[in-house]
Amino acid sequence: MSQASVLDQNVDEIFEELFDETSEPILIVNPSDSQLKTTITTAVEYGDELPELRIIAREQLVKEMTEDFITTSEAVDLIQQDKLSVRVAEDVNRSSMVILEDAVISLLQLDGRTEGMRTEDEDLVERARDTLMTVWENSDDFSFRTPALSEVEETLEEEIGSETKEDFMTVIESRDEIQSSSSLDEVSISLLIAAKNEILLYDISKWGEDVGVASKATFSRTKTQLEDLGIIDTEKVPIDVGRPRLRLKLVDESMTEMSADEMVEEIEQEVSA
Repeated sequence: MSQASVLDQNVDEIFEELFDETSEPILIVNPSDSQLKTTITTAVEYGDELPELRIIAREQLVKEMTEDFITTSEAVDLIQQDKLSVRVAEDVNRSSMVILEDAVISLLQLDGRTEGMRTEDEDLVERARDTLMTVWENSDDFSFRTPALSEVEETLEEEIGSETKEDFMTVIESRDEIQSSSSLDEVSISLLIAAKNEILLYDISKWGEDVGVASKATFSRTKTQLEDLGIIDTEKVPIDVGRPRLRLKLVDESMTEMSADEMVEEIEQEVSA
């Protein structure tokens, strides 16, 4: 029987090495929340041809991940590229593992750090693959409602404008996460960027609903909250037929001169104080 070897690497380094090593599908079983996020982030940043990633996780864990707009929208991008599948199963109460064609890696959480232990024992690998591929085949795909980040970027430029798109992506690239429970979520940030560029509320909320960020009603409620906080204001813009539209503006006009990420960071500090 071959011995197991300890991998003295971080989780991202383990996956980078696996991506280099194989072109065959990689099965990831019961990852922790940090392991799941790291897997997706590492896959997004990987510069070469990515093998297909198959993830089996507890439904509650995946639902918690969807609270983070950045990680989820990046995951949906990978799914649309046929590089990622996420399935949920409740009978995965076992160690976190990575299953390859010829190896099994156990991911152990020790003192806040993940250690990998790899074995290439043929009998063990075969039994693990048989067992866990059965779990995979009997599990259900998780249905994501968040749009792909590439779609958000593309439609922002097409429907709203390149400056608004660039500002939004600047904020995305400057942050590790955007949690729906945080003081500024993806809807708030979209409205702030729109206000910085003096975009109509109708246009940004229609874009947001069409692409799948949130409903027009959610955009309207969030706009009212930002108004109540004294961060954004609106001015009426007449149209040929119907009620005037509302143009979004920042109350502190000096913020329009700031970079988008600095502006959002400063506003976040204000609302969190």
